[in-house]
Amino acid sequence: QVQLVESGGGLVQPGGSLRLSCAASGSIFSINDMGWYRQAPGKQRELVAVISSGGSAHYADSAKGRFTISRNNVNNTVALQMNSLKFEDTAVYYCNAVIKPRTYGSSWLSYWGQGTQVTVSS
Repeated sequence: QVQLVESGGGLVQPGGSLRLSCAASGSIFSINDMGWYRQAPGKQRELVAVISSGGSAHYADSAKGRFTISRNNVNNTVALQMNSLKFEDTAVYYCNAVIKPRTYGSSWLSYWGQGTQVTVSS
């Protein structure tokens, strides 16, 4: 069984920084893309940033220049460093990973973390 566990959310003032972390654990054969999504109240879940197993990163326009995604393929972790936070960054942030479980015949599956709240407020 595969699990993604996030940490690092919280309350921060505008202009501040937060670092989100996510660890994948369980019966994992391989991990492809890892990424972060967010969902604000009344809005659809949207991509924030994604990083390939080779380290190539892609960012939403709203995250470019402010957020940095990184991963550790040894520890199966992905992190999102968020700087210069704005009110509009307030949302529940979800970790996502495309994983092939260590189960005979398994396909690549998309897994989600439970979400962590980020609130930007003065």
